Amino acid sequence: MNIHEYQAKALLRSYGAPVSNGHVVTRAEEAKTIAGEIDGPLWVVKAQIHAGGRGKGHFVEPEAGEKGGVRLAKSIGEAAEEAKKMLGRTLVTHQTGPVGKQVGRVYIENGSGIARELYLAMLIDRQSSRIAFVCSTEGGMDIEEVAAKTPDRILSFTIDPVTGYQPYHGRRIAFALGLEGKQIKQCSTLIGQLYKLFLDKDCEMIEINPLVVTDAGDLKCLDAKMAFDSNALYRHDDILALRDETEEDPKELAASKYDLNYIALDGEIGCMVNGAGLAMATMDIIKLYGAEPANFLDVGGGATREKVTEAFKIITSDPNVKGILVNIFGGIMRCDVIAEGVVAAVKEVGLKVPLVVRLEGTNVEKGKAILNGSGLDVIAADDLSDAAEKIVKAVKG
Repeated sequence: MNIHEYQAKALLRSYGAPVSNGHVVTRAEEAKTIAGEIDGPLWVVKAQIHAGGRGKGHFVEPEAGEKGGVRLAKSIGEAAEEAKKMLGRTLVTHQTGPVGKQVGRVYIENGSGIARELYLAMLIDRQSSRIAFVCSTEGGMDIEEVAAKTPDRILSFTIDPVTGYQPYHGRRIAFALGLEGKQIKQCSTLIGQLYKLFLDKDCEMIEINPLVVTDAGDLKCLDAKMAFDSNALYRHDDILALRDETEEDPKELAASKYDLNYIALDGEIGCMVNGAGLAMATMDIIKLYGAEPANFLDVGGGATREKVTEAFKIITSDPNVKGILVNIFGGIMRCDVIAEGVVAAVKEVGLKVPLVVRLEGTNVEKGKAILNGSGLDVIAADDLSDAAEKIVKAVKG
């Protein structure tokens, strides 16, 4: 689960990390009052969406102005006007895709004099099963380009969970970032605060970009992104309360309510599979036969008829879907349950695209009998390769 910048900064502040003073605006008529609560002489107005690259983004609507989603203002009135221009408009960045995201919140904070911009992040290193730190002297909006062209400027290392964070970790990062004097101690303290926050709240990622050295020579977290382990949210009501459902794909949101593992993609063939590994293999073989998957969808090993019905409805709600492939290998999952769910869903929402079904495993004959007796126009497949070939052929004519 992701949260907004202003929420991430509130968490950082609660752990003692240095951040600017700011307030969020959700209604245009509040902008001037809220901007007046922040000390100048410089104000920064930031669109709040779950995507990076806001500063280099652009708004679809001309009335929002030609500037990006991060703007400087030299007066309270100017800050309020910039906030009003952004609210309700659609911001497009390299992470949103061409459709963009609507700005429902704007964050106004006091400006900072910047001497240097640095990069600092924490994330889960899946290979080592440890927390990793990543830092670079090249912070700011072009960090992706730095990683691609000059990876030697990026330091990355993991923390042994047996020892946990130690002060030398902070000093290692400080020296890698070229910090000196009081900044070294500040860095060590900050790294300890971030590590505690990461563990306490079951984070998956914390990114501070940029981490700046101010004109006064102090460290400050100028921007912040955080993501949390969705499987651990039951332990953190305070984090769950920060969820902004308007930032999530409606189909993914609906899937989460039925405990379905669903991720929307850009292809034309909808997939319903049981098991993450089989789902990945299904998407791969669809690509092998010359098409693109429209989603990743794992209904799980213990799916009920109701869950399967909802899964099918979610797939068919995607206007990009030109065909559907159901690929079930029944172990714990029973093929007859899948068949009942598919039939129930089709009767409820209809079937306007080709449907290929491959069933194998527990109660496979019962499942096939249910489909054959349903009167549905189903294309049967013998194996995964046959299923992929048939759905791609059906979609591409």
